[in-house]
Order: sequence, then C-alpha cells, then structure tokens
Amino acid sequence: MAQNNNEPIWFNKQLSTKDLSGVTPDTMGQHLGMEFVDIGVDFLKMRMPVDQRTHQPYGLLHGGASCALAETVGSVASFLVIDTSKFICVGLEINANHLRGIRTGFVTATATPLHLGGTTHVWDIKIQDEEEKLVCVSRLTVAILVKKSIVNSQ
Repeated sequence: MAQNNNEPIWFNKQLSTKDLSGVTPDTMGQHLGMEFVDIGVDFLKMRMPVDQRTHQPYGLLHGGASCALAETVGSVASFLVIDTSKFICVGLEINANHLRGIRTGFVTATATPLHLGGTTHVWDIKIQDEEEKLVCVSRLTVAILVKKSIVNSQ
C-alpha cells in the first residue's frame, strides 16, 4: 500500500514499540513469548521463540503457532490504525502457507497493509527465521466494527 508523504498509518502518529508493552498481557501472545520488535510508518513487527511452547510433535514450529503470531501482529496493527474510542477490530479470516520448517531460535512476523478501509483491513504478513528466510506467508482480514456503546447511544 503506497503511502502519501510518508505519513504514518497509525492513529497515534508518534507510536514506538515501548507504547505496545501493555497490549498482550494475559493473552496467547504472552503465553507463546511474542514481543514487539519494530514499528515503522506502515509496518509492525513481532517475534516469537521456536521452543516447546510453539513446537508440533516432530519438533518443528507448529503451523498454528505461526497463525497465532500472524493474527496477533495483524490484529494489533489494525488496533493501532483505528480510533479505539469509536471502533473495535476483530479477525475475520486468515490464511497461511507454511514454506519452511524451523526447530529453534526465533521467527519474526512483519505485517504491512494491503487495504485499510472503513469496515475491513487486509494485512500481508511475512514470517522469517533469524537468517531472514521465509518460513510462512499469511493474509489476515480484520473487521472494523463500531463500538456497541456508540451504536446504543444514538
């Protein structure tokens, strides 16, 4: 998605990864060891360890763990784009292609927008290993909904 004048896509234009430290407490993201590592004008990055929490029985990164990482980074990215006093965002559809097995280390997911509409966002999410080899590609569609408290007050 092309940016005009390099303006950040985020609702709060001055975001940093430090602002995101409280976003995932007591969630799957915290349980799986996910952490935010970078934010740019039009991307958000998270990393996740590949360990006993994220392995499948063969000792490889579980595809579901990759999907959880993709959905987390994309959903949080949508959350950062919207005015949270008026809207909420929820995952609507996710797909993933698992391209490479990995047994240890970390994977990093980078979410970039394909579409930022009034009712849906679509995110392209690439998950790479520590050598920047592509492990998984995913696309996440997020629904943008008006908060019920706003609808009920009208």
